[in-house]
Amino acid sequence: MSDSGDLHALCNSHELLDGGLAVPFDVMYAGQTCRAFAIRFRGLVHAYLNRCSHVAMEMDWQPDRFFDDSGQWLLCSTHGAAYEPSTGACKGGPCRGGLVSVPLQEREGVVYWQAQYPFAPLAF
Repeated sequence: MSDSGDLHALCNSHELLDGGLAVPFDVMYAGQTCRAFAIRFRGLVHAYLNRCSHVAMEMDWQPDRFFDDSGQWLLCSTHGAAYEPSTGACKGGPCRGGLVSVPLQEREGVVYWQAQYPFAPLAF
């Protein structure tokens, strides 16, 4: 396991476009291997577990596509739940609460995810 607060390089900043494709990554969440994704919305980076709060299944409707056509909402492809990109809060459709946020930092052109409880890197 990683020490609390360790940063893990995820991608170069230019790879995340506002309302564009997500960058996927894997994390340990409360002892389980989970898929997560990073996005950019209104200039800021955000990351969430790729798990709808309605039914714990992956949300992207095509690989790494989470935004609706307007680029304003994250959608679950299975049941149509809509989430606020900047907070992960459910804003419509069948959902129970919001998305689980993964801590991110952006420094000097690189996006990092932060290992802190309950998140840890995968052990190989």
